[in-house]
Amino acid sequence: MKLLFGNKKDDLLSRLKRQDPAAQRIFYDQSVKKFLSVAKSYVSDIYQAEDCVIKAFCKIFKHIESFRGEGNFEGWARKIVVNECLNFIKSRKTVFYLDDVHASVLEDLQEEIFEFDFNAQELLDQLPDAYRMVFNLYVIEEYSHQEIADTLNISLAVSKTQLFRAKEKLRKIYFQQQKQLKNELV
Repeated sequence: MKLLFGNKKDDLLSRLKRQDPAAQRIFYDQSVKKFLSVAKSYVSDIYQAEDCVIKAFCKIFKHIESFRGEGNFEGWARKIVVNECLNFIKSRKTVFYLDDVHASVLEDLQEEIFEFDFNAQELLDQLPDAYRMVFNLYVIEEYSHQEIADTLNISLAVSKTQLFRAKEKLRKIYFQQQKQLKNELV
């Protein structure tokens, strides 16, 4: 945490712990875009992602005393954002996990390399919620499959299956987009 006023007693974290509204505003302004990006990677609807971020900030400010200084404060806050998103998704109860792994048949694609710009968030937004949650927790948050299973209350096999399927689906979406772009350029 950067020092704001050249004095360790007045650093942002200590001011946040004293519930200083000015410090809360500074932290909010510094973090809201990053946290919204995190939330958007779990919750595809922007308005629902914003709600998750607002709830997360409320929890961060309310429970800041529970931050014991072990590790990075921003990482601790980010975890609250992720948990808020997961709680939101669980509350909707629209996420389904499939236990069986079925090998999908991917279209035969030519082994040509095309260089096109793409938006990773747009690709992730096309994943079903279950795939996106597991993919984000594993790839972005660096959870182990056991941590994912515990967090989402699923089996270890389901976590691995969902990650496998998410990667396949992303690959398929990406190649379909590349094929479409190639056809548009011709």
